[in-house]
Amino acid sequence: MFSKILVANRGEVAVRIIRACKEMGIETVAVYSEADRNSLPVALADERICIGGNAAADSYLNQKNIISAALATHAEAIHPGYGFLSENVDFARLCEENGIVFIGPRSEVISAMGDKDASRQLMQQVGVPVVTGTEILKDVEEAKKLAESIGYPLLVKATAGGGGKGIRVVEREEDLEEAFHTASREAASAFGNGDVFLEKYLTHVRHVEMQVLADYEGNILCLGERDCSLQLNKQKVLEETPSPVMTEEIRQGMMEAAIKAAKAANYTNAGTVEFLLAPDGQFYFIEMNTRLQVEHPITEEISGVDIVKWQIRIACQVPLDLKQEDIQLKGHAMECRINARSIGKVDFLHIPGGGRVHFDTALIQNCEVVPYYDSMLGKLIIHANTREDAIRKMEAALCEMVIVGVETNVEDQLKLVRSDAFHQGEYDTLILPDILNKRG
Repeated sequence: MFSKILVANRGEVAVRIIRACKEMGIETVAVYSEADRNSLPVALADERICIGGNAAADSYLNQKNIISAALATHAEAIHPGYGFLSENVDFARLCEENGIVFIGPRSEVISAMGDKDASRQLMQQVGVPVVTGTEILKDVEEAKKLAESIGYPLLVKATAGGGGKGIRVVEREEDLEEAFHTASREAASAFGNGDVFLEKYLTHVRHVEMQVLADYEGNILCLGERDCSLQLNKQKVLEETPSPVMTEEIRQGMMEAAIKAAKAANYTNAGTVEFLLAPDGQFYFIEMNTRLQVEHPITEEISGVDIVKWQIRIACQVPLDLKQEDIQLKGHAMECRINARSIGKVDFLHIPGGGRVHFDTALIQNCEVVPYYDSMLGKLIIHANTREDAIRKMEAALCEMVIVGVETNVEDQLKLVRSDAFHQGEYDTLILPDILNKRG
């Protein structure tokens, strides 16, 4: 087992990783920006190194400084968390070149699965269903010709996109050219790759993902699904497991497809295979996220499997000691993402409590919410025996949450969990704006 791990991230995910390491008897190194000098993960870690200024480009995206910090502190491995460099193939390769273990899949796997065009082709080869689409497009004229056979509405998607960037919905042929160039420019700016392709735009679908763990001996576990359909601007807001519309037949089919996808990619470590689930029960591969997901705790709640600890064990070449039949998914879990809508000092903080209620966060009273990074302040997570009990528990926990000094989305989350659509489980990827804009 590793004796020391550098955590190349900030906020609640850095706290999550440090706590897992402490429980495993592993020392930790926190890297931080000037803005995060007084943050909770910096206080919790055994060692700490400032790697740059406030901007992410100067600190948490500064590959050279992070590698230098790992070498200077003799850290054997780096855990990238999620976001920042977690799916950056160059950073994973740089770790490998410097004899540092990257806690995640190998760089060539990140490269293959991070390319949406290549991953789609791989899934088609092994029989995992994908949405009708094209390969990488040479130009707008080719896009126009192929769009006729796919039909409108459709999506222009960047092969290297993520987080809603590099994607445009096209309802009519006359809008295709602008969408093509806009998506390409956005992707080139955000990811350094402007390649795009077309995909049929499916409406009234659910976004369902399968959590997998894979070791170096070829063992693969699937820990069930998470329903991530409740989104604003393609950003997830609330996740739950199991999905309220999932049948055992669909679940088994989707789990088999996720395992097949991981095997085809020669995948190792934790990963998530994402699908669109249509109203008729058909599902389609979207992409594979080659990292820890923000919403991983709800899977831990129902499965009893600590995903972060297994990430570390697998990176140490420890084989999985669980079989698929050992995985018993129990109860219902939900996660609400609590986001900031302003910056400033947290003057007062009260975190909800109670059985199977916790708030994963790096917030502490009098800390500063700064403008340089993602707006998520933490994740409110609950577990109950039934979905009905889970909804009531989440509503109670949201009512108890108090964050003074910074505006948040807590009231919107309350409106969501109290809505008829959510109570009935009748929602899709497009419904959340209607729920939040509804009066009363």
